[in-house]
Amino acid sequence: MPCLTRPLRQSDYNLFSPDTPIVIDNGAFNFRIGWAGELDPRITFRNVVQRPRHKATGETVTIVGDHDPTLMKYFDCTRSSHRSPFDGNVVYQFEIMEYILDFGFERMGVDSSQVDHPILMTECVCNPLQSRSKMAELLFETYGIPSVAFGVDAAFSYKYNQQHGICYEDGLAICSGFTTSHVIPFVKGEPVVEACCRTNIGGYHITDYLRQLLSLKYPNHMSSITWEKVEDLKMEHCYIAPDYTSELQLFQKGAKESEEKTRCWQLPWIPPPPEEAPSEEEISRRAAIKEKQGQRLREMAAAKRSSRITELENELHGLEFLLQQLDNVEDDDIPSFLSDTGYVSRQEIESTVQRVTQSLRKAKGETFEIDERIEPLSAEKYPLLSIPDNMLTPEQVKEKRKQSFLKTTSEGRQRAKQKRFEEELLRERQNQQDEERRLENPELYLEQLRAKHRELSEKVEQRKRLKTNGSVSNGNQNFSGSVGRGERLNAAQKERMRLLTTAAFDRGKGEDTFGTRDEDWQLYKLMSKDNDDDDDGPDVDEAELARVTSRLQDLDPAFIAKSDLFSFQATPEIVRLRPLTAEDFQVMLGVERFRCPEILFQPNMIGIDQAGLNEMAGISIRRLPLNDDSVKERITNSILMTGGSCLFPGMDARLEAEIRKIRPYLSPIRVVRASNPVLDAWRGAATYAASMHFAEQTFSRQDYYEKGEDWLRRHQLRYTL
Repeated sequence: MPCLTRPLRQSDYNLFSPDTPIVIDNGAFNFRIGWAGELDPRITFRNVVQRPRHKATGETVTIVGDHDPTLMKYFDCTRSSHRSPFDGNVVYQFEIMEYILDFGFERMGVDSSQVDHPILMTECVCNPLQSRSKMAELLFETYGIPSVAFGVDAAFSYKYNQQHGICYEDGLAICSGFTTSHVIPFVKGEPVVEACCRTNIGGYHITDYLRQLLSLKYPNHMSSITWEKVEDLKMEHCYIAPDYTSELQLFQKGAKESEEKTRCWQLPWIPPPPEEAPSEEEISRRAAIKEKQGQRLREMAAAKRSSRITELENELHGLEFLLQQLDNVEDDDIPSFLSDTGYVSRQEIESTVQRVTQSLRKAKGETFEIDERIEPLSAEKYPLLSIPDNMLTPEQVKEKRKQSFLKTTSEGRQRAKQKRFEEELLRERQNQQDEERRLENPELYLEQLRAKHRELSEKVEQRKRLKTNGSVSNGNQNFSGSVGRGERLNAAQKERMRLLTTAAFDRGKGEDTFGTRDEDWQLYKLMSKDNDDDDDGPDVDEAELARVTSRLQDLDPAFIAKSDLFSFQATPEIVRLRPLTAEDFQVMLGVERFRCPEILFQPNMIGIDQAGLNEMAGISIRRLPLNDDSVKERITNSILMTGGSCLFPGMDARLEAEIRKIRPYLSPIRVVRASNPVLDAWRGAATYAASMHFAEQTFSRQDYYEKGEDWLRRHQLRYTL
């Protein structure tokens, strides 16, 4: 519901005599209070309480009823929820009910807590004695009222419409409220309580269901789909389908009639300002900025390169000066001199000089030839390698093994470094030769490059298929594609399996002594060593294929590598952002218009295993203690719909069609809507309280103190005076 202004305080309270009753329609949605005999209630507000905090002081206040827009400026209402005194259709939170009654009486103009007027309050049918007694205790003890009477809201609405000739003395009242729905049969103007029927479905469930459906359908607009706005959409656009299945099929087929029944809710949307094409001045300004940024980056790179060259030159001068000093040092003092410098030997210093020189030349952009010789390892660095083990102590033997490991590692690094330099030189020579051939005949060179790429691709793919599917050789024939890799055993794999089998067999003979000897650990080295001859070829082919692919990508714009094609196909299509339009902020109400109110007839759609309105009507008619069919015919001839949830278009036609299915053929059935389904309960109660015999139906404060709750149990209001 939209934010409403708070009701004004009445100023004519003292003009009414103490004998004039106050009529209260205590509904689960709205609280209405006014004077008996008047047409409309004086005060109407939401039957809820909220306790927000003040934004400045943090003090908690109590707000009853609807939000006042002016209060939103000062109080934080987002962290507090509404609290209702009702559970279903029964009052059980009397602390909240006291806040609501205080506010209602204060708006009526009561100056003190003493209310000197009789009270007529509505309640649900078959209200529990505990709720009625607590309400009477609250009214008598807190407000000091002289007398009180309780009546059923649907019965007052039925009697009010009976006085206006809309329904008859015998009939059926179908009251669908905010949280519950009731069916009450009337015989000779009085409700038959034993035949009443109730289900826990009402307008709240319809609104909540519609909000859930719209939130799932439009998750981007959940902040706009508030409960109050959905309540307005429900009352404005929802309707009851004459035949739910046929209406559903109509929307499922997408007929033209379904498009006409679809409603559009436009959310607030501000169109973005149109983008204008940049002018020539703007383009030149952006180009100048880009050039300025590029120049700055180049200057930064040049400064960094100059700083790097300076550092390398200083380091090289320091190393050369260190070598000059080392030449002047005597042989006996060399170890102590080297220990102060942090180097182990002269060879290490010379190796560092060579590395720094190469780095300096690379930083300056000069070409240099790689020294292909491997650094000789002097006997001074590894002196124990040339001595036999029988001439060494155990500590020296361990040191010898350590020196052997260091020597092997150093040699491996040197070989790997040499190999990388050779590969780089070979790649540069191949690129130079390719460039010369391309300049001689570009078209022929490009065609040869494509052919080479196809040949290498087929070769690599063939090797991959053989590894995956396997191959079995039989003489001159080679059958592939039928054996997996796990079954294709070459020499290295067979050797690994033999080692595993031998180790397992030896372990099973007796005590497990594997690992006590150094030779046992050589088994892990043999098992992890990859001697597969098939893996030597593909490395070279794949490297050459990568080089050819890179070359083709540089020269041929239309060339797409196979890996790029696969990655392009595997990658999902990127959603391209587009400017939002007004259509993106539209909420369409189609099938939701009749699907949500349908839960009044099919509560199982939202997981409530109870009867719908049509079944409740049949149950109430069958529960009537009378066996006279003429009475039942008179009852079905006067079916009154009341309550806020009976305002949906098509409700009367649907109820008549559903009730006709459960009644005998040609039974008289007439379904009518109350003159005002929302206010007729209060108007009927106000008319009843204004009658002369109303005082005979009340329960006085003296009776409360003398008889207590036991009399409230037997209290039954007579609606026909």
